[in-house]
Amino acid sequence: MSDLIVVGYDDMFEAETVRLKLLKMQKEYLVDLEDAVVAVKNQEGKIKLEQMYHLAASGAIGGGFWGALIGLIFMMPVLGAVVGAASGAAAGALSDVGINDDFMKKLADTLQPGTSMLFVLIRKMTADKVLEELKGTGGKVLQTSLSHEDQDKLQAALSAAQAGA
Repeated sequence: MSDLIVVGYDDMFEAETVRLKLLKMQKEYLVDLEDAVVAVKNQEGKIKLEQMYHLAASGAIGGGFWGALIGLIFMMPVLGAVVGAASGAAAGALSDVGINDDFMKKLADTLQPGTSMLFVLIRKMTADKVLEELKGTGGKVLQTSLSHEDQDKLQAALSAAQAGA
């Protein structure tokens, strides 16, 4: 079972910085991310979700490949690739994996302009090493499925640098 963690940051760039740290930790097998999305509310109040996986693009690539392959059978590889890419992109855009987009937009709507939020869905992690890496990155835990004890440990690690600064 995965754990959901939502952390809010006072600027527009810190959530992306922390997501990059988590992706680095994933390469080191310290954390197994199911999804990690950054929500940014710009100065005009517009919310943008920056997904970890771009399903439309990967759908277009896969659809283009299969469309070209089927098109070769019927002697129209270019037409097959175009139709396959279009249908793959449409299918990818309509798919929703990981964290629900409506949930993220609704929660991100509470952000102040010029701030960001990080949504992370974690399958498993080496908690002590991950908390050490995240120590002092700031942010406030807004919502989580972690236990109260684990949530307190996470908030303490995030706040560590702010207390020392």
